[in-house]
Amino acid sequence: MKRDGISVFQHPLWVAMLALTCAVLWGWAYPLIKMGFGALSITPEMTGSKMVFAGLRFALSGLIILMLAGGKRLDFNLRRKADAWYILLYALLNTSLHYAFFYIGLSHSEGARAAILNSLGTFAVVILACLFFKSDRLTPRKLAGCAVGIAGLLALNLNGAASGSFTFMGDGMIILNALCSAFAGLLTRGLGQRVNVFVGTGYSLLFGGAMLVIPGLLMHEPPVSLNLAGVLVFMGLVFISTVSFALYNKLLTCNPVGKIAIYNSLIPVVGAVTSCLCLGETFYAKYLLAGGLAALGIYLINRDKK
Repeated sequence: MKRDGISVFQHPLWVAMLALTCAVLWGWAYPLIKMGFGALSITPEMTGSKMVFAGLRFALSGLIILMLAGGKRLDFNLRRKADAWYILLYALLNTSLHYAFFYIGLSHSEGARAAILNSLGTFAVVILACLFFKSDRLTPRKLAGCAVGIAGLLALNLNGAASGSFTFMGDGMIILNALCSAFAGLLTRGLGQRVNVFVGTGYSLLFGGAMLVIPGLLMHEPPVSLNLAGVLVFMGLVFISTVSFALYNKLLTCNPVGKIAIYNSLIPVVGAVTSCLCLGETFYAKYLLAGGLAALGIYLINRDKK
């Protein structure tokens, strides 16, 4: 698929539109996950049920992507054994650990707060990409942008318990999730060099989802309360992960990692607003400060000139 003689995944306008689409969809995942937990009666202490919920979501997304990928098969013969291990490592970071931390953290934190805190992954990816890829250069402007953005994260803890304070099971889990996402973003470039990126994404979601479902089932928690509302929310989340992961991973393989990752600055903005609107959470003034600083940091990085 090309526009003006170049791939749509490298055309500046289409890159912006597709990256923004991914960010907006992922932002909506915050309130939808909490709505899904509520509809299915999954309480904060039901870790196993949350792992099964997340695992089934990603496994189904992986199957859909593989079906859409058509005949682009992944060869698991001995000559490609290293590729198989690479995909398993990617699945562990990008899906299993990433979303185990995310779902646990989100159930112990307000959606708006978690959405902004999760933007830590955006700045981590920008810095790490400069260390590992020649196409991403570390410049004073990028450092300034990261510093401003991280200041936005620190602003979340203004006023302490009056509007939420740091907890390991809440904020701590979200931070671990963000770091997993950052390292997985770096591995995506290598994934595209080994296999078709859509096929690799499909298998990583399928394997990663399975690695969440199996231990979740072994916890033998009470069955959830299945109902139409819960199923509809679940299918909405499947749609989000299917579209977002497929597009985002393709963009990462075609462009400098930092250039794509910076669009994730919209995720905390969308997540905070939609959580307040859909879940009735209180919108604290410090969310505006944190979101504004994060956006300024992303602007500084995006204005970087080579």
